[in-house]
Amino acid sequence: MILSRWPLALRFIKGAIHGAIILPVLLHAAFAVVIVALDHNVQDVGLPPNITSYNRFWDGRNHFTVIITSVRNLTRSFLANSHHFPLADRIETDRIIRILIAILYATKNHLRASWGADNISGAAINSPTENPTLTPEYSDLLPKGLYGCDDRGLGLMLQLTFFVEQYIKKGTDKGWFHAPQASQMQVQLNVLADAYGRMETIRLTPIPIAYLIHQKQVLALFGCVLPFALVNKMDYWSIPVVSLIMFTLYGIDGIASQLEDPFGYDRNDIKMDFIVEDIRSEISVLLEEWKRAGEQGYEMFVGEKQGAAGAGQAGAVSEADGVL
Repeated sequence: MILSRWPLALRFIKGAIHGAIILPVLLHAAFAVVIVALDHNVQDVGLPPNITSYNRFWDGRNHFTVIITSVRNLTRSFLANSHHFPLADRIETDRIIRILIAILYATKNHLRASWGADNISGAAINSPTENPTLTPEYSDLLPKGLYGCDDRGLGLMLQLTFFVEQYIKKGTDKGWFHAPQASQMQVQLNVLADAYGRMETIRLTPIPIAYLIHQKQVLALFGCVLPFALVNKMDYWSIPVVSLIMFTLYGIDGIASQLEDPFGYDRNDIKMDFIVEDIRSEISVLLEEWKRAGEQGYEMFVGEKQGAAGAGQAGAVSEADGVL
């Protein structure tokens, strides 16, 4: 008698459905406990949000930033430690800084399937024909007579890192860099190559076709069913509501399609051309300041003379630019 007077919200036995559903509810709760325990103690097992394409865009931009940072760090180290080098060694330093800038172009072109040195004129030579090729974008940055090996599966970017590695080894042997410093330079070069590989993975690994097919089919099915769910309650208002909802969903899907390959030429892709040209301008300023400091006997970025030991040598380096 007392139970029959209890508020309905507090009834759990008499007249309630709890006894029939308690087992499946407990099983789902136990499964959730297992998932949470695995997530906290083993690894992240949560399902990723539906932003796969944006993740590719964001990761690609971050990896490109890693390459740029490595090029900046190597440039700073090479220039700061070669201020008072003899002429021949300063020419070698100038050459390697240009190669570092060329690595950015090579990375960008490789990710756009504009393969390697065979697409660069002037300094680069097409290995099958022995003739200079026709794209002048950064030919002045490459070692004269460089052969592209893309026809044998070697990307130009990786090819250029060998010149940087050899310069670090030469600098260590000649005492330009002490061992810990050379080790840090090697780390920067390895980080650069690692970021390049990760960007290559994004470029060469498309979203699985089964995922795309299922996504398109579910989106189309939802768009077909939605009017039936709204028409009885909203009448003519269901038309603009359905249009707005499907505009939103198809818009997200269209953006995802563009961002699947974030290294191309679309308006919403990573602005790689602008970024590379900006970094080239930045490093060119560093290189010119390094030459000025060596020519006038100044410390870089200040006007006070530090000695005339380097006077005349930077001028010879500038004259050698045409040779490089």
